[in-house]
Formats: sequence, C-alpha cells, structure tokens
Amino acid sequence: AHSTPHVLCVHGEWNERVKTRGEELAALAETIKVLNDDDALELFKKRLPSAGASFVEVKARASALRSHALGIIRLAQQSDDQRRPELDFIALAIQGKQVGFDKVLKMIDNMIATLKDEQVQDDEKKANCGKELDAAEDKAKTLEHHLSNTKASIATAEDDLANLKSEIAALEEGIKALDKSVAEATKQRNEGHDDFTDLMAEDSAAKELLNFAKNRLYKFYEPEMYKPAPKAELSKMERINVNLGGDATPTAPPGGIAGTGIAVLAQVAAAHEDAPAPPPETFGAYTKKSAQNTGVIAMIDLLIQDLDKDMAKAQTEEELSQKDYEQMMIDSKAKRAQDSAALDQKSSAKATVEAELEGHAEKKSSTENELMATAKHIGALHGDCDWVVQHFDARKAARAGEVDALGRAKDVLRGSDYTL
Repeated sequence: AHSTPHVLCVHGEWNERVKTRGEELAALAETIKVLNDDDALELFKKRLPSAGASFVEVKARASALRSHALGIIRLAQQSDDQRRPELDFIALAIQGKQVGFDKVLKMIDNMIATLKDEQVQDDEKKANCGKELDAAEDKAKTLEHHLSNTKASIATAEDDLANLKSEIAALEEGIKALDKSVAEATKQRNEGHDDFTDLMAEDSAAKELLNFAKNRLYKFYEPEMYKPAPKAELSKMERINVNLGGDATPTAPPGGIAGTGIAVLAQVAAAHEDAPAPPPETFGAYTKKSAQNTGVIAMIDLLIQDLDKDMAKAQTEEELSQKDYEQMMIDSKAKRAQDSAALDQKSSAKATVEAELEGHAEKKSSTENELMATAKHIGALHGDCDWVVQHFDARKAARAGEVDALGRAKDVLRGSDYTL
C-alpha cells in the first residue's frame, strides 16, 4: 500500500518509454549501421585501437550482464510474497534491449529508497502502535476503575436514600401518632375536667341542700342556731317605689328542690318524691324531742363531711390530672419539635443524596460511553496494527532480501561501461 504512488510513477514512465521506443529503435538502427560500416571500422582501428571489438561483441557482453541481473531479480520476485510490481517493471526494463543500464540503475535506486522508506514507516508504525495501544489500554483500565467506583457510589447512595426514606416515614408516622395521642389526651382531660366540674357542682348543691335542711331543723329544735334567710335585696327602682309609699314588687317564690332555690339536684329529688308512708296503726301523744336526741342533725353533719371529703379528693385528683396533662403537653411539644427538626434534617439529607445519585448516574453514563469509545478505538488499533506487528519481522527480512538482491543486480549492471 505504501508503494502505490511509486507504482503509478513507474507506470507513467513505462508508457512514455513505450511511446518513444519506436523512435529509439530507429535511431539505434541508423547509429549501428553507420558505426558498422567498413570505412568506419577501418577508421576506428587506426584511431581507436582498443575499440577494435565490434558492436556485436558489445551487445553480447551487455546481454550477459542483463541475463545475470535478471536472474537476481527473478530470485527476488520469487521470495517476495507481495509480488511487487516495481520488480516486474525492473525485470521488463532489463529485458528491454532499447533501455540503457543508467535507467535501470535509476529504477533500482528508486526502489531501494522506497523499500527503506517503507521500513522506516513500519518501524514508526510499530512503535506508535505499541504506544497508542498501551495508552488506550491504560485509559480503559482507568475508566473501568472509575466506573466500578461510580457503581459502588451509586449502590451506597441508593442504600442511604432507602434508609433516609424509611427514617422520614417513621418520623412522619411518629409525629402523626404523637399529635393523635395529644388530641386524645386533651379530649380525655377535657372530659375529666367536665366530670370534675359536674361533681363539684353536684356535691356543692347537695351540701347546700343539707345545710338548708340542717338550718330548718335548727329552726324547730334549736331556734338560737337558726339562721333566717337573708332578705331579698330591693332593686333601685323598687327602693324608690317603697320610699314613695308604694309596695315592693312581690318576690317570686324560690324554685329548685322543695322551694329551696337549689336546682342542681332537682331531678334526683324528683325521683325520690314518693307518697308519704301511712301512719302507724297506733301512736301515742306527740312529744317534742331535742336535737341531740333525734340524731338527725348529726346524720346530716356526717353526710356533709362525706361530701367535703369527696370534694377534697376530687380537687386533689383534678389538680394531679391537670399537672400530669400540662407536663405531658410540655414533653409532647419538645418531642414534636425534636422530631420536626430531625425530619427537616433527614429531608435535607435526602435531597442531597438524590442530587448525588443523579450526579453519579450521569457520571456512570458518560464513563460507559467513554469506555465504549475507547474499546472501539482499541479495536481499530488492533485492526490497523496487529497485521503490521505480526508480519513485521517477515516484512523486514523480505525488504532486506530485496534490497540485497537489488544491490547485487546493480553491481552486476555496473560491471559494464556500456549502455544501449
């Protein structure tokens, strides 16, 4: 492939030579005819004694040289696997009777130069192939190492992302559960407080009712301990009316349980308003008893004490429940703030890992593309270099044999000073 320009050049010279061969043959025929004339030979014998040989002898010697040189070229052709056309052209030139040795020698010199140039090119190509293959293979190894590291980074990032997603889901679920627990505790506390309020109202009403009953008993049994009900407070308009000689607006009779004005236990009282028990079959004359003998007031005092204990216990439980609730709210608020901060941190870390994962994926894709291109380049280098490297020694030896054969042929042809 490297000798193609030279082949075209030799073909051009050959075509030109064929064109002028007829003219050259005619010129040589006329020249030989003149030089072989009897008068010319006599003149040469007198003036050129050493040139006594005829041109026929010169032609015989030249033919022998051509045959010897042609034999050397034939051997070179047989040892050349590529069958170079240049050797064919030289062989044809040697066989041509009209081509002088100087032109053949020039063709040989040109071919020797071409062979040496080809060897230099092969030497350079072999060296460059080795360097390029080493560089490409080193690059491929580096890319494979980078690709392996990138894949490992992707696997790590995927694991981190999965863990973060799981942790974020757990935090979100925990916050929801905490909010639900707080809502349920708040509802329970409100219900407990409502129960406490109802209990205190009912116990206060019962206590007030018992005190009312006790005071009524005092009115009968112990008048000195009786406390009359406070007079109704007149309004401003009522006072003006009384001062002008009018009557005060009649006070509406008190409502509530038995007209006491205590209404909280009205329904309970109504449930116990049964018909009075029938009088006994026989009874003696009625006698008024003292408060100490009846024991009714003492019983009322015991009931009042029970109500006070119940109210005190309820008050203590309410305070403890409220304190526990408030502490629970403080702890829940702190826990929620802590979990919310952790959720923000995990969400930020998740966004960072997702960005890193995207970068790793892009790097993996670009590295794979570069590795594929490098593999193709290595394949192309092998396609271009393997044959040269494999046949380098054989081609070098063949060129050396051709150069030696051409040199010997050249030496043979130089053994004559004649040209045709």
